[in-house]
Amino acid sequence: MGKFIEKCEKTLKTLKILAVELDSGNEDGNHYHPLSPPQPSSVLEVSNVSQAYGREVVVHDLSFTLAPGSIGCILGPSGCGKTTLLRCIAGFEPVTTGEISVGGVVVSRPGLVVPPEKRRIGMVFQDYALFPHLDIAANIAFGLRSMDERARGARVDELVTLVGLGGSLSAYPHEISGGQQQRVALARALAPKPDLLLLDEPFSNLDVDLRERLSLEVRDILNASGTTAVMVTHDQYEAFAMADEIGVMREGRIEQWDTAYNLYHRPVNRFVADFVGQGVFLPARVLNDHQVEIELGVLNGFIPHECQSGCDVCGKGCSAEVLLRPDDIIHDDASALQAEVVHKAFRGAEIMYTLKLGSGRKVLALVPSHHNHTLGERIGIRLDVDHVVAFSPSLPSG
Repeated sequence: MGKFIEKCEKTLKTLKILAVELDSGNEDGNHYHPLSPPQPSSVLEVSNVSQAYGREVVVHDLSFTLAPGSIGCILGPSGCGKTTLLRCIAGFEPVTTGEISVGGVVVSRPGLVVPPEKRRIGMVFQDYALFPHLDIAANIAFGLRSMDERARGARVDELVTLVGLGGSLSAYPHEISGGQQQRVALARALAPKPDLLLLDEPFSNLDVDLRERLSLEVRDILNASGTTAVMVTHDQYEAFAMADEIGVMREGRIEQWDTAYNLYHRPVNRFVADFVGQGVFLPARVLNDHQVEIELGVLNGFIPHECQSGCDVCGKGCSAEVLLRPDDIIHDDASALQAEVVHKAFRGAEIMYTLKLGSGRKVLALVPSHHNHTLGERIGIRLDVDHVVAFSPSLPSG
């Protein structure tokens, strides 16, 4: 009984969001709310938002916007403030500074918190928060009570097709798989046609294979419905699969808001470079404003701004550190450049090798798995670097 009560308490937040049973609706079931002006240029606008619990500032001066139909993601480690930010957007937490606008209307600022049920927002929770006493059809239809029975049934059928739910709609949540529960939660959130959908770590309860497959399917579902969405996650692969734009968050601040491609190939600082993807840093000597030299050769790339001025004439040989990704190192038996295999991680189609260079420094190489080398073996490698990223040398610890 205690667990049932606890489960019901978790659904209270869902009830607030699903109270999008709006004050008015028209005959065809399309809802209208006076908060929604016509055709805003951005569905979500977060402007200089901060949030604090007492003296502890959790979110620091964040700003970003989402255009209609786009999918954004807040990506960061545990404790970085991403869930608190999502709660502010949903209306569960007030902001201490800044503004949040949905559909062109301010819904949060200091002294103003529009209730969650008035924000035209849908939400998919980490544990899905399905109602255990309602079957699948009733869960999906929960936020559609202002519609007549025929329109409600038609909308449920439409969503069942959209999210790919098979089987009987009379089943209860505990009788279906985790993947099906996730689809039901998504269908329920989309049912009232919200202006904005929020997803809180939506795939964290699923196994790896199902997580990867569903993340792609959910993106297709959101695109097909034209839904604007914000997801928070600590998993970069989920973010890459789902989002058009990603904000990498650390200690309450967004370090970089960009596409997945740019986050991986053009990180703005070392934290983003370390957090997104795998890679190592090798010391380099700055030759000029577009070239650096590492022990593996001379590379063209982005040079730290403080090193660019006068590089052609100063002759000081300024130092930097270059980021090398595993796909920058190519296995080549014909290459004179050799490295020792010191570790290998089999990944099915590929093997991730850790290779020791002549200096003793190590690099990573992602190699097709039919090249199966033993530890201690020396193999030929070459560079294939399209995007070289250099940073100022890190300061020694202590």
